[in-house]
Amino acid sequence: MSLFKDAGHLFRFAFLFVVAFFVFLVVRHFVVPKTFGEYGHYRAAAIGEIAAHPIHFAGHETCETCHADILDVKKAGKHAGVNCEACHGPLANHANDPSIAPPKLDTAVLCIRCHAVSAAKPKGFPQIDPAQHSGGVPCETCHQPHSPAIQTGGAK
Repeated sequence: MSLFKDAGHLFRFAFLFVVAFFVFLVVRHFVVPKTFGEYGHYRAAAIGEIAAHPIHFAGHETCETCHADILDVKKAGKHAGVNCEACHGPLANHANDPSIAPPKLDTAVLCIRCHAVSAAKPKGFPQIDPAQHSGGVPCETCHQPHSPAIQTGGAK
């Protein structure tokens, strides 16, 4: 019995370890959602919660049903692969009620989001320095936004 004569500190440590483990299990029970793990390493209830959020985007197919004239211009231009809401923003409210007009876009700001000069962009991608190119004049002054290669006015 001399082996465990001075081993009281080991038993106290083991007791604390067991208590900490049970505290962990109790805290985990209250912190981890009930549906966690139903579909792998995910919280299953998240699917329903996300589906309950209101829809903000209509999708380019919805835009194209009413705006076929713009679709024809867009298909012929460089922006053929750009979805409408990438520039115009979420339009589900407009699609549900066409009397709700989407806000007018400031192309002097909007177009620069994609077309400002950046070394990270491919060489063939149209890039401009807005201060040198237009001096803050809106892009639609010279370019047709849905097909920018089409000049609408005094292009430089």
